[in-house]
Amino acid sequence: MENQIHPTAVIDPAAQIGLSVTIGPYCVVGPNVKLDDGVRLVAHVVVDDRTSIGKGTVVYPFASLGQRPQDLKFKGESSTLEIGANNQIREHVTMNPGTEGGGLVTRVGDNCLFMVASHVAHDCQVGNHVILANNATLAGHVSVGDYAIIGGLSAVHQFVRIGTHAMIGGMSGVENDVIPYGLVKGERAHLAGLNLIGLERRGFGRDEVRSLRSAYRMLFAHEGTMAERLEEVARLYGTQEHIGSVVNFIRDRASRALCQPKNEEE
Repeated sequence: MENQIHPTAVIDPAAQIGLSVTIGPYCVVGPNVKLDDGVRLVAHVVVDDRTSIGKGTVVYPFASLGQRPQDLKFKGESSTLEIGANNQIREHVTMNPGTEGGGLVTRVGDNCLFMVASHVAHDCQVGNHVILANNATLAGHVSVGDYAIIGGLSAVHQFVRIGTHAMIGGMSGVENDVIPYGLVKGERAHLAGLNLIGLERRGFGRDEVRSLRSAYRMLFAHEGTMAERLEEVARLYGTQEHIGSVVNFIRDRASRALCQPKNEEE
């Protein structure tokens, strides 16, 4: 199938355009942009700077991808925005390239859904099958694991890590790291248990969910320190991959504290 380019689209001759690409009315594509096979820019889309978009990704009207990062420290260094395959990027979504302070690259994985007016800031690292609901925002240097869901009107603070399969409730302000499989909610978000509905949808078995619940209760119990409880969970459940990922996530934590329950009950 030949490329379908609307006559009102403005495409720099240096842009790399794959096969079967659709570029609709009034789109603007910059000189360092790469659009892989099957990419579709519906209309009024701006793609600029060193931005690459993977196969089959669809970008809806008024999205802005690759514009200058919203970081006053940015001095025009060469940085990139890498967007994977088969994503849906809805109206008014914004994504910015990286900065020198974050490795010069913002990455988005495959098969993600970015709903209306969601934002991915500079140096974010977003996994596969991630959903950002309407007006969800990621500040700079945020990492989001596979299958995480960020609820509408929520805001994730810079340098926060969101673990795989985690769920962020709508209108939450997330200041601290969220463990894999965790569910957080609240104006200043607190851990509210496990993302049980998400686990069910992803096909986790009863035994896996049961062991996750047991490990969760141990991790956030009253007795002992977090370090002591973490080692006990690792000893009892460390051979189970899903719990091992939680243990490793906590051991690796860096810039932010861990999001904790409001009380000690699940």
